[in-house]
Amino acid sequence: MERITKMVKERPVVIFSKSSCCMSHTIKTLLCDFGVNPAVQELDEVPRGREIEQALSRLGCSPSVPAVFIGGEFVGGANEVMSLHLNRSLIPMLKRAGALWL
Repeated sequence: MERITKMVKERPVVIFSKSSCCMSHTIKTLLCDFGVNPAVQELDEVPRGREIEQALSRLGCSPSVPAVFIGGEFVGGANEVMSLHLNRSLIPMLKRAGALWL
């Protein structure tokens, strides 16, 4: 849990993902297309990825990936990020976090 907290405070956007997850790929692509450079943690490729995934589940991430943090706050998974995008809240949130300078 402490490791997650440290990671999300160091970067404006952090995505916990799995390399084989199509929804994770979609969210990473969406944010990169906006010009965001998220810190991505591929839980199936990093040491102790399973422990991080379990900690994300305890934080309320269900499913555990993708788990998106913007400005140090947990935003949610793919559904929540897409909802923010569709209601035009995502880009202002990314700007406030310092992830975009448009």
